[in-house]
Amino acid sequence: MDIRGPSATPLLAARALTRLLPGRRGETARAAVDNLSLTLQPGDVLGLLGLNGAGKSTTLRLLSGCLSPHAGQVHIDGHDLQDEPLAARAALGYLADTPALYDDLRVTDQLTLAARLRRVPNTGIVEAVAVAIEACGLSEVARRRCGALSKGFRQRVGLAQAIVHEPRVLLLDEPSSGLDPQQMEEMRALVRRLGERRAVILSSHLLGEVQACCTRIAVMHRGALRLDRSLEAADDGGESLAALFGRLVSDEVPS
Repeated sequence: MDIRGPSATPLLAARALTRLLPGRRGETARAAVDNLSLTLQPGDVLGLLGLNGAGKSTTLRLLSGCLSPHAGQVHIDGHDLQDEPLAARAALGYLADTPALYDDLRVTDQLTLAARLRRVPNTGIVEAVAVAIEACGLSEVARRRCGALSKGFRQRVGLAQAIVHEPRVLLLDEPSSGLDPQQMEEMRALVRRLGERRAVILSSHLLGEVQACCTRIAVMHRGALRLDRSLEAADDGGESLAALFGRLVSDEVPS
């Protein structure tokens, strides 16, 4: 079935995504991601919460095309990720939990390389790099080598690399991991700004981070999506988000 609707095409649409892990000898395979479906529109910033091993990073790798699902579909900006991979990935920016940077390259050179790999036209590369540097607050380190940057600035360079081609969808895997409190707040403010006209998924195990910069909350546990609702609706439910999260990631079957 084609999951693209006749109108108001979501920027990201996933249907029944499943990725299996091989079982040990004599055991059946288990699902790292189990029948996951979600959609995002412009302005949606989805906080993907879960304990370690819940399937968050695997989900982002499936949505980015780094992993192939054993079942299910992904559409990015209306393009099927399997049938139209180049068009789908052109609309997608992905920040892995550890940014892939060349330590001997200067920040501007790293971003120029990323722009070329993302097929930004030659005539637009200088401007694209300048826009990404400005958006991510990298002006003061633009001429430094990536290997000499702090953890916070390396995360920013990774994010600038993910947006240098102006994607409409951003996938961010633990973008605040390892940052100090000030760096975390700066990263969250940056994510809020980037999400104003894009669709963003931010993977985290920190409830406070999701509350600070997301419009929606989704909770994964043991590979399954147990909750997907707006933060406003979650706040109005009469149960604290911390209590709701704790109940959903317990080993009890959710009601």
